[in-house]
Amino acid sequence: MTVDTLRFLLPEIILILAAIIVVVVDLVNGRRTNDRTLAAIAVAGLLAAALAAFTLTGLDPTSVTGTVAIDGFAVFLKVVALVGVALVVLLSVEYLPKHSDNRGEYYAFLLAVGLAISVAVGANDLILIYIALEFLSITSYILVGYLRNDAKSSEASVKYFIYGSVASGVLLYGLSLLFGATGSTNLLAVFEALSGQGLSEGMRWLSFTSVALLIVGFGFKISLVPFHQWAPDTYEGAPTPITGFLSTASKAAGFALLVRTFVVGLTVFAIDWITLLAGLSMVTMTFGNLVALRQTNMKRLFAYSSIAQAGYILMGLVAIPQVKFGLMPFSEFTFNGINGILIYLFSYLFTNLGVFAVVIAVENRTGKVELKDYAGLFYRSPWLASLLLLFLLSLTGIPPTLGFWAKYFVFGAAIHVKFYALAFVGLINAAIAAGYYLNIARYMFMMDPQEKEKISISPILGVALAVCALVVVVIGIQPRWLIEWASESATFLTSM
Repeated sequence: MTVDTLRFLLPEIILILAAIIVVVVDLVNGRRTNDRTLAAIAVAGLLAAALAAFTLTGLDPTSVTGTVAIDGFAVFLKVVALVGVALVVLLSVEYLPKHSDNRGEYYAFLLAVGLAISVAVGANDLILIYIALEFLSITSYILVGYLRNDAKSSEASVKYFIYGSVASGVLLYGLSLLFGATGSTNLLAVFEALSGQGLSEGMRWLSFTSVALLIVGFGFKISLVPFHQWAPDTYEGAPTPITGFLSTASKAAGFALLVRTFVVGLTVFAIDWITLLAGLSMVTMTFGNLVALRQTNMKRLFAYSSIAQAGYILMGLVAIPQVKFGLMPFSEFTFNGINGILIYLFSYLFTNLGVFAVVIAVENRTGKVELKDYAGLFYRSPWLASLLLLFLLSLTGIPPTLGFWAKYFVFGAAIHVKFYALAFVGLINAAIAAGYYLNIARYMFMMDPQEKEKISISPILGVALAVCALVVVVIGIQPRWLIEWASESATFLTSM
C-alpha cells in the first residue's frame, strides 16, 4: 500500500478508528461514560474525516484499486455527508438519554453509516456499489429500530428491512445482468462494452432490463414514487435524529450511486433512462407534495416532503447535456444538471437538519410531534419559531435563502435543455409545497399556544441550529463559493 493510497483512504481510516475508540471508551468505563464525551469523539472523528476528504479537492480524478473513485464528485458529497452526520450526532446528545440506555453503540453506528456513505459516494465498481449500499442499509435498519422499547420504532425498522431486502434483491439482479451483458464490474469497462460494436441485440435488451431494475433499487434508497412506501412509517417511527439522517445524508449516498452508475456506466442508454427518470421525477414531486398537504404529524409531513424533494433533485440528472448518447463537457455549461444536484443536496442537508433540530427541541420539551403542538410556538420560543420559518422558506425556495439557489440550478438545467414540461411541473409543485410549509408558519405565528410554558434550547442543540441557520443564510446571500465548488466537482463525469 503506497502513501498515496493511504492518503486517499484516510477519511475511511479515521472513521474506523473513531468507531473503535467510541466502543472501547464505553466498555472500559462500564457504560458510565458521559454521553457528551462519546458524542465529542464521534463528532471529532467525522469532522477530521471530512477535513481529510476536503484536502483531496482539486486532484485529478483517479481510483484506488480500480474500485473507489477519487474525484471532485466523490469528495464534494463525502465532505457534505460527513458534516451532516456530525450534525446528527449533535442532535442526538439531548434526545438519546430520554429514550435509550445504550448510547455507546449508537454513536459507533453513526460513525459506521458515515463510513458506508464515504465508500458509497466513490464506488466505481458494481460489486462495491452493492456492498456499500448494503452496509449503509443494514446500519440504517439498526438505527431506525434503536429504541427497542418503542413499538413504533420496532415496527418502522421491520418495515424498512422488509422493503429494503426486496429492493436489495432487485438491485443485485440488475447488477448481475449488467455484468452478464458486459463481462466486467468496473463502470468504465461497462461503458466501453456497451458502446462497442460487438454487443449483440440480445445483450442490449438484457442491459436495458438491468437499467430498469437498477432504477428500482436506487429508487428505494432515495424514496422515489412508487418505491417510497417505506418512508412515511419509517420516518415517523425512527428516533427523530435518525429521521433527519435518512432524509439527508442517506439520500445523498443514494443519489451519488444513481448518478455515477448511470452517467459513467450507462450513457449509451441515456435516452431510455432519462425518459424513465423524467416521468418518475414528475410523479414523485407531485405525489409527495399532494399527500404532504393532508399530514398532521410533523415527521410524516417531512417524510412526504422528502419524497417530493427527491423529485426535484432528480430533475438535475434528467437535464444533463448530452447528444446522441454522448455527454457534452459539463464545464461548458452553467446549468449542467449535476452541479444542480450537488447544490441541492448541500442545501437540503443543512436546511432539513435545521428543521429536525427544531422538531427535536419541541419534542424534548413536550414529547409530541403533531402539527397542532406548534400552535403559538413564537410565544413560547421566538428563536425556535423564527429559525423554523427560515428553514421552511429555504425548503420553499424563497430568496435569499440557500434553498433558492438549489431550485434555481435544477430548474435552470431543465430549461437549458428545453425540457419545459418538467420545469413547469416543478414550478407548480413548488407552489403546492409552499402551502404546507407556510401552514406550519401559520400555526407558529397566528394561533394561540395550547401551553404557556417556554421552550428552552440546550447549548449543543443551539450549536447545531446555529450552524444550519448560518449556512442557509450566509451561503444563500453569497453562493459563489458553493456554485464554483459544485460546478468543478461535476466535471469528473466527462474528464475520466
